[in-house]
Amino acid sequence: MTTALVTHADCLDHVTPMGHPERSARLEHLLHALAGLDLVRMSAPEAEDTDLRRAHPQRYIDRVDKAVPARGQRQLDSDTWLSPGSMRAARRGVGGAIRAVDAVLTGEVKNAFCATRPPGHHAERETPMGFCLFGNAAIAALHALDHHGLQRVAVVDFDVHHGNGTQDLLWDESRVLFVSSQQMPLWPGSGAATERGAHDTILNLPLPPESGGAEMRAAYERLVFPRLEAFAPDLLILSAGFDAYQDDPLAQLAWSTDDYRWLTRELCARAARLCGGRVVSLLEGGYDLGALAESGRAHVDELIEAGL
Repeated sequence: MTTALVTHADCLDHVTPMGHPERSARLEHLLHALAGLDLVRMSAPEAEDTDLRRAHPQRYIDRVDKAVPARGQRQLDSDTWLSPGSMRAARRGVGGAIRAVDAVLTGEVKNAFCATRPPGHHAERETPMGFCLFGNAAIAALHALDHHGLQRVAVVDFDVHHGNGTQDLLWDESRVLFVSSQQMPLWPGSGAATERGAHDTILNLPLPPESGGAEMRAAYERLVFPRLEAFAPDLLILSAGFDAYQDDPLAQLAWSTDDYRWLTRELCARAARLCGGRVVSLLEGGYDLGALAESGRAHVDELIEAGL
């Protein structure tokens, strides 16, 4: 079997202000790091409103669409911006996630990595925030359940910031296990272990500032892997943020490339036992360009190894 890389040049056209951490160079550096790898390259289609409505009401979709400027940039909140290409890029992010789910569940490929931007895990039902417009991971999970008829999907988010948007969108969804490990305290301030969802299907792992790979590995071994085994998902979706890296400017965790390699390998090993190795990974954060390229490459290397 093989690993797919799902991306689109439109994702470079979401333009943020000079000095903004979520910039087009992130995707450029990552794609350069992945060049030459043995991947099935797929184009991310634009999601339709019917896709977006799995997680967001039409009034919210229309509000974001109408806010897109004809030229220049428009600020939605303190750190979330729109440019003329932003809506198209965001639709590619959702559409790419759906394309990856379809490819994995139909057996076209074994697993997939979506290299798109803007990220999605902070977008709540009617609130864009944290660089995010739409809930890519949540929509992908709901598409897998409702379109493909799966019984259970697990979403594991290892971005350094809590996936508050994914949690909000899946809070009442008993068919999805949502796991998020994040530095705490840190923006957006959510992600306490007491936040468990309406059906006890949310597991948050707060990690203290300055903690490193040893603490992360212990938490996953003790809490996450047993929970995944018990839930027995039909598909594993990863919100792959690379901003817990020790050099990232927006947080204070101290993970290494080897930590990302280990975590990907271990998650893929559980997926192999539980759901035939079916994994879809979506790019979230990671704001040191060199660290993103290196750790993102290690992540995809492990997906390729798992897909052989």
